[in-house]
Amino acid sequence: MDKSVAIVSAASLTQVQSIQIANVIEIGFSPKGTFISTWERQQKADEHGVHKNLKVWNTQTGEQVASFGQKNQEGWDLQYTASESHALRLAGPEIQLYDPSDWSAGPVSKLRIDGITSAVLSPGANPSVAVFIPEKSGTPGSVRIHNLQALTAPPSCQKSFFKADRITIKWNSLGTLALLMTHTEVDKSNKSYYGESNLHLMSAAGNFDSRIVLDKEGPIHDFAWNPNSKEFCIIYGFMPAKTTIFDQRVKAIHEFGAHPVNFVSWNPQGRLLALAGFGNLAGKVEIYDRRTLNKIAEIDAPNTSHFEWNYDGTTILTATLSPRLRVDNGIKVWWCSGQLLHVQNTDDLYQANWRPVSRNAIPQFPANVPAAPEPSVSTKALPAKPVAAKPAGAYRPPGAQGRAAPSIFKREDEGGSGSGTQTPPRGVPGSMGYYESGTSGPSLNGHSRGAGSNGYVRGRGDAPRGRGQGGRHVPGAAQVIVTPSGTPPPGGEGEKARRKKGKGKREDPDGAHSLPASGRQTPNLERSATPNHPAHGRGPSPNISAAEKGKMRIVMPAKTEVTLSPPTAVESPMSPGGDGSLDPLQKKIRNLNKKLKAIEELKEKVKRGEKLEATQHKKIDSEAEIRKELASLG
Repeated sequence: MDKSVAIVSAASLTQVQSIQIANVIEIGFSPKGTFISTWERQQKADEHGVHKNLKVWNTQTGEQVASFGQKNQEGWDLQYTASESHALRLAGPEIQLYDPSDWSAGPVSKLRIDGITSAVLSPGANPSVAVFIPEKSGTPGSVRIHNLQALTAPPSCQKSFFKADRITIKWNSLGTLALLMTHTEVDKSNKSYYGESNLHLMSAAGNFDSRIVLDKEGPIHDFAWNPNSKEFCIIYGFMPAKTTIFDQRVKAIHEFGAHPVNFVSWNPQGRLLALAGFGNLAGKVEIYDRRTLNKIAEIDAPNTSHFEWNYDGTTILTATLSPRLRVDNGIKVWWCSGQLLHVQNTDDLYQANWRPVSRNAIPQFPANVPAAPEPSVSTKALPAKPVAAKPAGAYRPPGAQGRAAPSIFKREDEGGSGSGTQTPPRGVPGSMGYYESGTSGPSLNGHSRGAGSNGYVRGRGDAPRGRGQGGRHVPGAAQVIVTPSGTPPPGGEGEKARRKKGKGKREDPDGAHSLPASGRQTPNLERSATPNHPAHGRGPSPNISAAEKGKMRIVMPAKTEVTLSPPTAVESPMSPGGDGSLDPLQKKIRNLNKKLKAIEELKEKVKRGEKLEATQHKKIDSEAEIRKELASLG
């Protein structure tokens, strides 16, 4: 097939003609199917002249009737009138008009316009052509409308505007009005990454033109004419976008509100309207009845790259195509009320369309939406649709949820409970500056260091505020019991008994305090202060009486008693279940059971219709060997 183009009859599915041509990239039919056009990449010119890569063939005889040199792939095909009486082609700055009944005669009419970049032929009994000249070097862009029967005559309508680098032109089905969407690559206001767009309406007769003013900032995502040629629908604004129907005099008829949509399509009768969010959106399709303006169905069609109504206006085709997406290629057929009728998947799908019919053959839409037919068997093989989780929504603080904040978090002047509530101590037992709730700290230079309402005074040995204040438990380490001096530790040992156990300690260089074998000094919880040896080496405080000096006791980290209890067996959190206690046989049995459990989970995925990788299928195939090995281990 890479060296020929086969033409097949859609009625009998038999081959009508085979055209021997290689490396074809694009094909296109004329409205009545009399001619077929092919396009291939243009090659360098040789001694025979320019490579004519655009060729026109007769579908019945397979004969080549015309050929042209067409460099650009965009807008490559010829444009025909509905009756195939004329064919229009844009060749550089020149519009050429041909008579398809006599291609050899060459163009019957020509129009040359410097700077022209696009030309769009209108439908209808009296066709016109709209041509676009973009903005350049401060000169505004313009659109001109010429009557096809008098192509070289002055334009019937002309409009100039700035901010027009590119344009999209859509005619209504009668060919009397045209919607023009101008677009710039850069938004000078820096409000949109995708540039700036504007929409205009022009009449082919030249009796009406208007700029369409939209009430929401942002790009124009899509717009489409109703097939009745009397109204059109626009999706515009930043997401969620707004959708509005206008009449032919640019008066708003109905607003659908803001929704995450960027695609609009009318059914051929203009009775139903589809609004969808494709591309980077979720693929939701909403169907509205134009008569009642109510939503009648909602379709979930993610990854859709093609959407098309059938000529009867009741069935919809959605397709996932390559190279837009390389996975999940296929088609789905839906009823207009939302039911899925047929599914067909394929590895690589490049194009999908309904068979076209003449506009005169389109039937009338029923007064009421008809009931859906019975779905095909292919829909039953689809996996069950997962239940969507309830969206959590944006975070709202308790104050915005109608709930008051707890009193513990309020200040006292706001009615909080800070005046009557004490915060638990945050110090480290045994460190300087830690006192139990209700006690007072020592007095230094006459200024009290008493604890506040929380019973905690931060001292030199405290950890910085915000870090963990308690000791860290290390699994397997010896338990440390801290007791104040003069209080026997658990076990009832006194001072003499503790001195006998000093073999594991060594004296510090001054001989004043004993150090444990680890070499770290243990904190001292109490120390008597005398007039000659006050706390912290300072002189006697002038505010302390002689009687109080002999009774004053200051907690100091010099005589903290530490009792080490033997380490207990603690399971490490890195090895739950105590793997160290299992013998090799038990470990092997446990690993085999884990593999069997993983295989069962993969089987459940297969039942749900999910696709597995090759390695996962191999894991399922190894189930028999694993069970055999497990049985041999007992």
